[in-house]
Amino acid sequence: MSETGRRTYADHVTEILADLGYTHCFLVPGGAIMHLVNAARSRMTCIPVVHEVAATIAAEYFNVLSEGQRAYALVTAGPGITNALTGMAGAFLESRDVLVISGQVKSADLSRGEVRQRGIQEIDGVSIAAPVSVVSERIESPIADAALVDAVTRGLTDRKGPVYLEFCLDAQGTPVERHPGSVGEVAELSATYVHAAPEALTVIEEALSKAQRPVILVGGGVTYETSQRAAEGLARLGVPLMTTWNGFDRVADDHPCFAGRPNTWGQRWANIVLSQADCIVALGSRLGIQQTGFNWQDWGPPQGAGTVIQVEVDKTELGKGHPRVDVPLLADANAVLLGLAKGSPREFPEWWQYIDSVRDAVPVIDPENSNKEGFLSPYELMRQLSGELTAKDVLIPASSGSGQFVPMETFEMKAGQRVVTNKGLASMGYGLAAAMGAAATGATRVVLVEGDGSFSQSIQELGTIALQAWPVKIFLLDNDGYASIRTTQRNYFGGAYLGCDSATGLGFPDWHALGQAFGIATLHMGAQGLATPGLRDLLDAPGPAIFVVSVDPEQTYFPKVTSRVTEDGSMASNPLHLMSPPLSEDMAKTLFRWRPQEAR
Repeated sequence: MSETGRRTYADHVTEILADLGYTHCFLVPGGAIMHLVNAARSRMTCIPVVHEVAATIAAEYFNVLSEGQRAYALVTAGPGITNALTGMAGAFLESRDVLVISGQVKSADLSRGEVRQRGIQEIDGVSIAAPVSVVSERIESPIADAALVDAVTRGLTDRKGPVYLEFCLDAQGTPVERHPGSVGEVAELSATYVHAAPEALTVIEEALSKAQRPVILVGGGVTYETSQRAAEGLARLGVPLMTTWNGFDRVADDHPCFAGRPNTWGQRWANIVLSQADCIVALGSRLGIQQTGFNWQDWGPPQGAGTVIQVEVDKTELGKGHPRVDVPLLADANAVLLGLAKGSPREFPEWWQYIDSVRDAVPVIDPENSNKEGFLSPYELMRQLSGELTAKDVLIPASSGSGQFVPMETFEMKAGQRVVTNKGLASMGYGLAAAMGAAATGATRVVLVEGDGSFSQSIQELGTIALQAWPVKIFLLDNDGYASIRTTQRNYFGGAYLGCDSATGLGFPDWHALGQAFGIATLHMGAQGLATPGLRDLLDAPGPAIFVVSVDPEQTYFPKVTSRVTEDGSMASNPLHLMSPPLSEDMAKTLFRWRPQEAR
């Protein structure tokens, strides 16, 4: 309540949020949210951050990783709204829930489109947020509890996404007397999709009974909790399991049925195996272009040579037309996976023998990769971290560049570990805020892998991490800039570099001095990697640490799906299984067994 003891609508709203399971609030205080901040102060675990985008991203990752708790972002009007937009866009593309509450000028000061601005810091947040939200509403005066609950919870059900609620300052401070009652349980999924699951399961089981080379592709629409409940049953079922990047931690590398992570920047052996399947069951994956490749026409078995089944709760994803889906099923992927886990064991001896042979023949870390003496390959770093990290650790790969795709390709996840990234928007600067959200859940240790260019966009949050003394261990890939941009300019424009490194206009701090400024221990890693003296002690110590990893600016990143500029200026890409560098002719003949490489 306010200092006068008066109960405001902001108090009322905050109590309803608490009843809905919200326990944490990441915020940047401001005058336009003064009542909401005051209300959160006594009801929530409040974590102030430096920049609003960090508040939104931290809340997103907190919600992904927490058990029984939920966080929201609280931002002021004007720049608070625009700063939060990147985090909202990222969560929207990844179908993750994040509640963003902002302030707004008094209702009497709203311009209502008549002029550009009337109130101080006024901007139309509702219109700005609408394209990247499942709900975007302005509240000019107290609304019915049922309407508020409905707005908040629409982001928590079916295909999840951000909810943006903008409260005018006078609405926040309105005196109210009523007390919220229990809002009840929030349904995670509409009954329609739950009821459709048994029929979908029957269709899939029939398809699997006819298949000789099936795979189940587990996406982020399958919850981590579901995957853990199903793990033992899926091991008995015997069908090969693949994961998307958003589903990375749904199936551990040491699961007996793990068959890799196919993707545009995925594991070559997994991409090859996927190309040879005669039945692909995609559960909770939208099968976006990064998952299928730009050459989505050549993803999956050819027409008539196999079946692609997709289980989704978004009808538009099932009907978008890329890639080809033979059996679209509008149903709950979680219920379907749990049903499959209860099925009778199936045997595919020839198929499994083939999968094992491909995995043995095609190493995850391509031997074609090279780096100069004195530098540490990021692939080698991830190999070492795979052996070092425990089942209790949380891994946060960056959201773009080598800090993202190298861990997603290379890291060998143990059962119990959590791995979360946000690759749909592929925005730089996500890492620190994501690690903050993970650490706020009480994680024993959070390991962040981030590139120097991306890291530079959010270094202000080192102050938050230092103040909270969170156990965030940052592996900073120092390659003097934007490696992905440098590679693009080299490959497509003959090395006409601009804005990709210190020689072409980018400036970076002295990382040791930066760590010292925030009181965070900083250690330089040489080519010896985790064997660097003192590193393991610092890795195991309480609190944050920065490990500066010297990466060759000309480090190569193979395998990858290559593209070329055509005569008309458009781009043409290889299918996923034809990654560069190309396989030898003899190996290609051996590995492309059921569908020859040339047929693609």
